[in-house]
Amino acid sequence: MKNNLILLCLALSGGTAASAKVVSQPVAYEHAGVKLEGYLAYDDAKVSAEKPAPGVLVVPEWWGLTDYAKNRAVQLAKLGYVAFATDMYGAGVTTEDPKKATELSAQFYGKPLMAERAQAGLDQLLATKLVDPKRVASIGYCFGGAVSQALAYSGAPLAGIVSFHGSLIPATAETAAANKAKFLICHGGADPFVTREQTGDFMKSLEATKIDYQFISYAGAVHAFTNPGADTLAAKAGLTGVAYNAAADKRSWSHMRTFFNEIFAVKKS
Repeated sequence: MKNNLILLCLALSGGTAASAKVVSQPVAYEHAGVKLEGYLAYDDAKVSAEKPAPGVLVVPEWWGLTDYAKNRAVQLAKLGYVAFATDMYGAGVTTEDPKKATELSAQFYGKPLMAERAQAGLDQLLATKLVDPKRVASIGYCFGGAVSQALAYSGAPLAGIVSFHGSLIPATAETAAANKAKFLICHGGADPFVTREQTGDFMKSLEATKIDYQFISYAGAVHAFTNPGADTLAAKAGLTGVAYNAAADKRSWSHMRTFFNEIFAVKKS
């Protein structure tokens, strides 16, 4: 509650053209007894409590809330969105060890906690009072892509989600009925961590449950194709099938922007 009041005061203080800049800061919060620390970013020349903007939840890779997700939040802020990079593991908990990342992410897969922890981050984004609650999306990278899907399936008030090289969670009749979001799935055509069978099952489930989706596959792109630091991380961790792909990164970001223009469009009465 204290944290929310601080954010509210920050939002109400607004900004002037003379001091306009991208405001970014860590945000402490808690969920299920776990102390968390997310990262808020917005442009105070474009956003205020009187002039709310679309909001975007950013869910990080299985490494935890690193600078990569925070930088994506800043990029979104420069586009005029209010972005909140959410913390899934706990304040300051990050790793470059794939075994540790597997342990950290495993506590969420197939469990209600995945959507619940993401919802805690979404609540922080909405608590800023800078966001139009009818125009909110979630984007996620790798593990975060799956989290964004789970959040949508939980019935969260999302206009859309974007999954970048994410794990795929097939829809069921129950989760599709709860879902309010359109889906944009940005997938590496050569991603060895997601099989063709898994991809096929996922798409069949979306078709069967009539979820509005776009599935874009980028030729030659493997896992983590949007992260410029993927090659270094892969070398340190001894991972194969993980690499940055500049073309796929640029194209998928452009596709996301087009998608946002669609789902955040203000309908004229």
